[in-house]
Amino acid sequence: MRRVVITGIGLLTPVGNDLESTWQALLAGKSGAGPITLFDTENYATRFACEVKGWDPLTYLDKREVKHLDRFLQFGVSAAMAAMDDAGFEGRRVPEADADRWGCYIGAGLGGVKTIEDTHDSGRAKGPRYGFSPYFVTDIIINMIPGMVSIRTGARGPNMSHVSACSTGSHSIGEAMRLIRHGYADGMIAGGAEATITMLGVGGFNAMRALSTRNDDPTKASRPFEKDRDGFVIAEGAGVVVLEELEAARRRGARIYAEVLGYGANADAHHITAPAPEGIGAQRCMRQALADAKIDASRVGYINAHGTSTEFNDKNETAAIKAVFADHAAKLAVSSTKSMTGHMLGAAGAVEAGVCALALSRGVLPPTINYDTPDPACDLDYVPNQAREVRVDVAVSNSFGFGGTNATLVVGRYQG
Repeated sequence: MRRVVITGIGLLTPVGNDLESTWQALLAGKSGAGPITLFDTENYATRFACEVKGWDPLTYLDKREVKHLDRFLQFGVSAAMAAMDDAGFEGRRVPEADADRWGCYIGAGLGGVKTIEDTHDSGRAKGPRYGFSPYFVTDIIINMIPGMVSIRTGARGPNMSHVSACSTGSHSIGEAMRLIRHGYADGMIAGGAEATITMLGVGGFNAMRALSTRNDDPTKASRPFEKDRDGFVIAEGAGVVVLEELEAARRRGARIYAEVLGYGANADAHHITAPAPEGIGAQRCMRQALADAKIDASRVGYINAHGTSTEFNDKNETAAIKAVFADHAAKLAVSSTKSMTGHMLGAAGAVEAGVCALALSRGVLPPTINYDTPDPACDLDYVPNQAREVRVDVAVSNSFGFGGTNATLVVGRYQG
């Protein structure tokens, strides 16, 4: 099996519009939460979210595209182009000689929700002749992200979107890694994007009672593993990584952030939204990923948890970590960057995989902010409130989604 490394990272998040601004905000413990500006929330139970702020879409898109492209497509394409820049590809293009061996796996959880809302209103008001844009279909379907990225980069290899709710980004990276590992590709552009801070998105999650309603203090609302948590904070953004076969990356002199060592994917087979008791599915998923990486659990130093700030997810993920890592669990650093970014749904796993790679390469672990009162059911080291300088060799990134779908990535510090 061939080794797979991360050579580029593109981040577009509620705390930063690129890799460096996002990373510095995470280390500073900055929250991206604030009042929703994207639609009128007067009658909504939740009136805040983690929006992407001050971002210029014209950095990577032209005016015609910005005019019609759904926000999730703008995010996904822009993060992919940023990742290609970061990986050092001239003109953000794959060399022609390698184009058939490069592909794109970039997904989303829900797709073009805002475009669906707007087109429904326009269609009802103007009728079928004038109420529909010719771009409607292409602006809502999720695989337009990898489609547009392949056109821009010239990557002619495997091209598709994985759609698995909040596990989407992690599944995209894990499946892309497998393609390279087993020789079906030499490089992949992989990740996830999401833009569901809309009437339907917020209204739907409110109806499920999944969102925090801490409207009086949004920056304190996302508090994973903390006793007074009351739901997750919906967020938007994108994360994309460039994956390459190690020797190919070396030949082109690429800067290597980290190595993707292992991947696990399974299902709880339990409930459409609630995690299985004691995190049984999450336990199996982490064990699969560690076995795939061929490393002992005791080598893991950091876990970027799914950590949504919901009652059942946090305590069941804690139980799963304790079951998998046994006595070593007490020595692990576990943090949830969702305490700062909010929950980016289909983009979350990809952003968090990128964060793991940065933590390994730079020797700093991001904190879990808003951790004030410990929950007896969540009794691990959650890197409370302040970043921690420590050298870690192996990190785990967890993503668990509705439908009981689970994904775990094992990432290692690159050591040649």
